[in-house]
Amino acid sequence: MHCTFKVSIVGCGNVGAAAAYAMLLDGTPTDLALIDLRRETARGLMTDLEHILSFAPYTKLEASDRMDACAGSNVVFVTAGQRQKEGQTRLQLIEANRKIFQDIIPKIAVAAPHAILVIVTNPVDILTYEAARLSKFPQGRVFGTGTMLDTARFQFYIGQKLRVSPKSVEAYILGEHGDTSFPVYSAAEIAGKHVTKFKGFSQKDLEKCYRSTRDAAYHIIHDLGYTCYSIGVVMREIMRHVFGDSKIVVPLSTVLRGEYGLRDVALSVPCVLGARGIERIIEIPLSAGEKRSLRRSAALLRSLRK
Repeated sequence: MHCTFKVSIVGCGNVGAAAAYAMLLDGTPTDLALIDLRRETARGLMTDLEHILSFAPYTKLEASDRMDACAGSNVVFVTAGQRQKEGQTRLQLIEANRKIFQDIIPKIAVAAPHAILVIVTNPVDILTYEAARLSKFPQGRVFGTGTMLDTARFQFYIGQKLRVSPKSVEAYILGEHGDTSFPVYSAAEIAGKHVTKFKGFSQKDLEKCYRSTRDAAYHIIHDLGYTCYSIGVVMREIMRHVFGDSKIVVPLSTVLRGEYGLRDVALSVPCVLGARGIERIIEIPLSAGEKRSLRRSAALLRSLRK
């Protein structure tokens, strides 16, 4: 029996293109649909990617400006929308991108009713909540990339300072993917040892790593004009974990229903990711200050929701 694993990417700008490229080289999808409201953008990306198939695992590619091209998808990633510009916060994108979602999410839900829907567009937490409401999908099948990239950045800066691979750093950024995100300082460890117990690494160093994490996107946008490669790889990783039913714990933006004492808001907390999407939420111990930070993120996001 021929088994397929279809991925659709809605939005073929820099982020969508970087993700498609990473996925194609990875070889996991058997089918990859590239969808953009500007059909020529999707077609141009498809044609460019087709020309590397002599050097990559074969993947069936298609380009479209219609959401029904998502039909049969296992995972649909949504990157469509206005991107963050220099001097602009993620939250300033709300109105323009909410209107786009009101148009495309119901169409995606009709075309791919059994897919896992992953939101990448900023502000990702607000739009994850909107996508869950508009699609009416079960809780675990709609989530946002959230602070998965922020967490990877935090792990990188800690690892760089301690000269350890970021893969060996256990540390999380939770809450909003934005300016009210917060680090879980109390649980930042390497091999079970708190990072501040390592020689030459203090609480101030840990706080500096967080500031570098928080400001990273602004610096990249200033220097390059946009961010795309790291988030493209995050998308690839999510795809691989769904395909492989990994049961890996990663921070993702999901609508909470009582977890951490919060309801009716989407933000990032540690989640178990597998073939069915988010299979459960893990509640980790937080310090009093971290609990306040989580509530502050939730309050901000609720205040910005219509």
